Amino acid sequence: MNIPSSAVGGPWPVLPGSGRRRSAVVHILEARGLAKSFGEIKAVQGVDLNVEPGEILGLVGPDGAGKSTLLRLLVGVLDPDAGYAAVGGIKVGENPEGARELLGYMPQQYSLYADLTVSENLRFFADMYFVPRSERERRLERLFEFSRLKPYASRPAGKLSGGMYKKLALSCTLIHTPKILILDEPTTGVDPLSRRELWDILYAFSAEGVAIVVSTPYMDEAERCHRVSLIHQGRLLITDHPAAILGRFGDELFEVVTENLEKARAVLSGVPGVRRCYPAGSLLKVAVAEGAGGESLVRRSLESRAVSFTSTEKAEPNFEDVFLSMEEGFS
Repeated sequence: MNIPSSAVGGPWPVLPGSGRRRSAVVHILEARGLAKSFGEIKAVQGVDLNVEPGEILGLVGPDGAGKSTLLRLLVGVLDPDAGYAAVGGIKVGENPEGARELLGYMPQQYSLYADLTVSENLRFFADMYFVPRSERERRLERLFEFSRLKPYASRPAGKLSGGMYKKLALSCTLIHTPKILILDEPTTGVDPLSRRELWDILYAFSAEGVAIVVSTPYMDEAERCHRVSLIHQGRLLITDHPAAILGRFGDELFEVVTENLEKARAVLSGVPGVRRCYPAGSLLKVAVAEGAGGESLVRRSLESRAVSFTSTEKAEPNFEDVFLSMEEGFS
């Protein structure tokens, strides 16, 4: 499985409130037993989750895992086959209009009006959400400040770069000051700098108490969330703090540098004690069961089959490694 990752230059900002313990748990978003099928395809299977005010929950998984379907169920775009979602105590299926007043939803393909300028798009969505005129200018200025789009206020949306277009879409989603944001892969297809700027905006609103559910195929973005839900074939494998999820990796992990990547993979895949091996860029990652021989097992196995290699080094697992290890139990 090829799950994309993307490096962003420089350190990420510290997530406000990361790791804090909350004395009282208040769920702005709650889902219980959500399920949705399309014919024989079970897109979402019995999902339970909750989100607190000010919390960023990352929904992480590869394409086809069920992320978009789950988000559509949460906001009421799709009706569930079973279970329910509630926003601020309001069940979405029973009172969709009441729930949507508290929601800001940004799908993958967010449609702005290409022939309208940045400023005109914001004002149009302010009208759509019935933002009071007495509040409008203040909110526009604030969103311009966060998005850094004010110099481009007169530019048509259709002539924005991918990153600026996403920031404008996010600003339009925020114009009515929702209590919770539901964002479907907002950083997909944008450059590294724009990814960072989008996360800066999310951090700022999280610090003000806005809850955020953000889906992403990028495993490195999981570390930017208060909690993470790993999703596979419509099921949540685990929901926990990033450090706790990384701590669940129970094998020893090694990185092998070799020019014979496929041959090394074929050899190691058949070795007792090797749980899994898979390419990661130019490297081969090898997960070995605890007590099975570790690095010496890897080296001996390659040498016995005359597979040349430059190095074998122990590595720290990342979210992709944990995901692949957990995925095996649900395949």
